Amino acid sequence: MGTADEPPSPFLGASETGSASDSSDEAEAESGSGSGSGSESAFEFDSRKSICPFCGVGCGVRHGNGDKATGWEGSVNRRGEVCPKGVAAFEHVRSEDRLVRPLVYESGTHVTAPWDEALDRLESGLREIVDEHGPEAVAFFASSSCTNEENYLVQKIARALGTNNVDNCARLCHSSTVAAMVERFGAGAMTNTLEDVGDADVFLVCGANPAEQHPIAFQSYLAPAVDDGTTLIHVDPRDNETTGEAAVHLPVTPGYDIPLLNAMAKVIVEEELVDETFLEERVAGREAFEAHLEDVDVEANAREAGVDPADLREAARAYGDADRAAAFTGMGMSQHHCGTDNVHALINLAVLTGNVGEPGTGINPLRGQNNVQGANDVGARPGDLPGYEPVTDADARDRCGEVWGFEPPAGPGRTQVEWTRSVGDDDGVRGAVVFGENPAVTEPNASEVADALADLEFLAVIDLYKTETATLADVVLPGSSWAEKAGTVTNTDRRVQRMRPAAEPPGEARRDLEILQSVGRRLTDRDLESEFEYDGPAAVFDELTEVTPIYGGLSYEEIDDGYQRWPFPEGADEGTAVLHTEEFANGDRRTELAPVDHVPPADDLENDQLVLTTGRVLEHFNSGALTRRSGTLMRLRGEDVVQLHPDDADARGIEDGDEVRLSNARGSVTVSADVTPTITRGTVFTTFHYAEPLINVLTGDALDPVAKIPEYKHSAVTVERA
Repeated sequence: MGTADEPPSPFLGASETGSASDSSDEAEAESGSGSGSGSESAFEFDSRKSICPFCGVGCGVRHGNGDKATGWEGSVNRRGEVCPKGVAAFEHVRSEDRLVRPLVYESGTHVTAPWDEALDRLESGLREIVDEHGPEAVAFFASSSCTNEENYLVQKIARALGTNNVDNCARLCHSSTVAAMVERFGAGAMTNTLEDVGDADVFLVCGANPAEQHPIAFQSYLAPAVDDGTTLIHVDPRDNETTGEAAVHLPVTPGYDIPLLNAMAKVIVEEELVDETFLEERVAGREAFEAHLEDVDVEANAREAGVDPADLREAARAYGDADRAAAFTGMGMSQHHCGTDNVHALINLAVLTGNVGEPGTGINPLRGQNNVQGANDVGARPGDLPGYEPVTDADARDRCGEVWGFEPPAGPGRTQVEWTRSVGDDDGVRGAVVFGENPAVTEPNASEVADALADLEFLAVIDLYKTETATLADVVLPGSSWAEKAGTVTNTDRRVQRMRPAAEPPGEARRDLEILQSVGRRLTDRDLESEFEYDGPAAVFDELTEVTPIYGGLSYEEIDDGYQRWPFPEGADEGTAVLHTEEFANGDRRTELAPVDHVPPADDLENDQLVLTTGRVLEHFNSGALTRRSGTLMRLRGEDVVQLHPDDADARGIEDGDEVRLSNARGSVTVSADVTPTITRGTVFTTFHYAEPLINVLTGDALDPVAKIPEYKHSAVTVERA
């Protein structure tokens, strides 16, 4: 550690301003080798083609003038357009908050340390826990914002250590979607492509706002189809930018999607809008499902869900009458303690009407981060090996073992939410490695989560900044931003694309792939050290295609500036566009209809409480760890305010612009009121972008029994003037 009278600062802004990229040597950059030079020069970015680090659409971006990104004619943004987040993608890279030296916790504070010392502490801290309590006392948290290769190494390190306690932030956003789709179809991914959904006659968008959250996908694929006559049905408690394009808006009360979707199914069956041929050839369980619907009262369900029965019937008829209907689902559906059943109810509509296996149809989850799909694909999941094969499958373990030189554990590990809850238990998690995530802010009931992280015997964090989670860590390793790394990411419609570095990491920061290889070599048995020696991301990609069946046939080199989409059969050009055409991904010809019953929200409304639901705005991204450090994406009105209906405001004496307090047993926050009829009565909405105010102190941690996803979208809160 630093011993000078004035030890070196760990931050970019207080010391060197960045290290220039040697753009003439692409081979070295692509190899993943090389750390920041620590030079005093300003950041210099090369204009290499890469992929936007934000949402799951996967737009091509490159460095433009100043620190602004510009688009190139990528496989998704074919006209080269980018959204406001994409334009600012380079700004956080040079943030003065960037960590440029490792930190270790000593005598009540963090001090800078040489890399070897920081890695020694990480090794000894985790090994002591494993030696005393076994590998199940350690957990790993991978990152949906990092590459396939990096996430693959995180899960491989965990399994080499002897635990399946590895997860990624999809646990908090789309794990219920994956669970339902894997059970019904055998694959937890978008069934169609952004290109072919334009063939749909109807779009059914449930719990998503793609006009603001996936703007390039919306502008380039969905909106043109609507302009050409496609009917858009929007199921959402808010009237937002997507609703503006909708023919029918169903302002569902958060937590009541199942009554709404069951009522739509009842209308489709009653009015004989089912696809008889598809049901006969591809579907089982029809009789039991229709018997379940006999108890469904369409009008009563509609009122329970907070929507007009006539509008619900109109939506059901439009979807059922369509030759081709494409359903889209987002976190408004998945982030409930019945999220898996919510998605099952949506799948039922597609199966009833035969809207599976054809262009312009399907169930199409809209991924929130640029590599949510890939992090799951490559096995950063406690119950699955790469390619969604269960850890309990002996053949799958054998196949991985043949490549890895060790066999992964056979028992499912803890999810990320489960292991934070277990801290302090006799058999709980005692040590953790958090890679590129900030659970102290992003997890529900965040105050308790921060306490749990602080109570760990050892915590290591790999990140760009000293986040709220890193503040609690024993060791903090400065990693690389998206603009400083090579590798692949997998977008929302299964296309695998390559990222390319435009700069070197600043100061002493290192590329994440290099850091993870060092961690892997140190934490595993000495005879396995060679299992974490790779000549760059291409070598890691080659290995992960060996053990990830759905990635079989993909080629790092052949992806080049384009893409390859999984699955990729031999002789394919770009991969398989539409899934489940003749049989489902699990090899079955048939899937079953799945009767589901309404599950009341975990939070009971007491007295005059309202329902709090959360979401994002166009100008910012998720927890804000990146965009709050951007010079352009500043806090604007509408971001950290609470939207509430005029009737709810009048009943509480609240006027537009007033400071209001939202509170429940878990905590309280104070924000400004935005009184607007765009939010349905009885519901309030605010964003989750900021650590202050930290909205997740209010959100509940009731878990879906299948996917273990928390219920972010329905929290009972008292709303009053501050």
